[in-house]
Amino acid sequence: MRRLVRILAALVVAALALPAAAGAVDIKTVTTPAGIKAWLVQDKSAPAVSLAFSFAGGTASDPEGQLGVTTLMATLLTDGAGTLASQAFRQRQEDAAASLGFNASLDRLSGSLRVLSANREEGFELLRLALAQPRFDADMIEQRRAQIIASINQSNQRPASVAGRTLMQTEFAGHPYANDPDGTPDDLKKLSQQNIKQRAQSLLNRSGLVAAAVGDIEEADLARLLDRAFGSLPVGAPPPLPPEWTPPTRARTVVVERPVPQSTALLALPGIARDDPDWYAALIMNHILGGSGQQSRLFTEVREKRGLAYGASSSLRVYKRAALLVMSTASANERVAEALRVVKAELARLRVDGPTEQELADAKTYLAGALALSLDSSGAIAGLLHSMQVDGLAPDHLTRRTALITAVKIDDVRRLSRRLLRDDLLTTVVVGKPVGVTADP
Repeated sequence: MRRLVRILAALVVAALALPAAAGAVDIKTVTTPAGIKAWLVQDKSAPAVSLAFSFAGGTASDPEGQLGVTTLMATLLTDGAGTLASQAFRQRQEDAAASLGFNASLDRLSGSLRVLSANREEGFELLRLALAQPRFDADMIEQRRAQIIASINQSNQRPASVAGRTLMQTEFAGHPYANDPDGTPDDLKKLSQQNIKQRAQSLLNRSGLVAAAVGDIEEADLARLLDRAFGSLPVGAPPPLPPEWTPPTRARTVVVERPVPQSTALLALPGIARDDPDWYAALIMNHILGGSGQQSRLFTEVREKRGLAYGASSSLRVYKRAALLVMSTASANERVAEALRVVKAELARLRVDGPTEQELADAKTYLAGALALSLDSSGAIAGLLHSMQVDGLAPDHLTRRTALITAVKIDDVRRLSRRLLRDDLLTTVVVGKPVGVTADP
């Protein structure tokens, strides 16, 4: 099976490399008359344009006492703008066959627009209205506020959500990243229309703008439409970055009791920054540990060999001021302690012995082709181009990525595993009624 996966991945990479080598993928840098910069990949195979963009500053910079204001503001940007109330704004989107949305993460306020080429003038006009003239009508504020508070209350009943929030609160105690991006019910209830307007004014400026477009559009047209959508925003200044994060200095176990038959477990270690020279060694290490689905060590040991859980996985999380390696699983209350022992044993085995040559080769083959397989729409490609800019990567990074992965040696992964997989820094969060798992005092 692994040999078949390697063969199929190699064939996909080779097939995708042919049009790229022929010049089908060409990232252009567009600079508008107003000085706005964006990346563009022209694609005339479909009559549509996708735009991905974001502004510096996210929920981690919510003002004190206003936790959740950025998330609430983001949901309201498409709930009416200019002379258009909420329903009229939605109708204009439908008439233009346009999809416009916003969301807030810890570090950035992001948005996306997808519109048919024939309707792009209208699509970018709706974007302009949402950014420059949001209404923040009182009735919509109350409706969205109630929805977010209801979502927070519902998440308090889901073990996975409780585990995720508890992990962030534990790992980032005293840091803004510990705050729930949705805020707290108490803070949300106190937010005024003026608070929301002030938050929009502080974030919606051109100084921290990053944008990428993919689709059936010429450079000159994109430049004109970008100036139309964003040009009236003030240049401004992005909010200050969150403070530096000091990683934990000891291992900790947190148990949150819930009357459920199965416990959800998350384990976290300080991770690796995107610009770290060992980033690609980290990608390979994570793939081997738990990032490759049913082929990973965690899945094999926890699920396949012992039947302790439906699954076990790992992932790399990167923020502006921090990074984590997170492992996750869920098991019956009576067996979760054993599942945790197995996960910790696999961390120790990879730290001490490193990967095998076969695991390294399989990981390289998969990672070299997986990115291309995920780019199944213009929106996905626009999102990738946007994230590359946020990460500070150059336009030619896509052509160099496979070589960077291939260049990783087994000793690089061994060295990085010793650096990251430290059981003395491991944070463990378990939500349920786990038998044999004791919380630290």
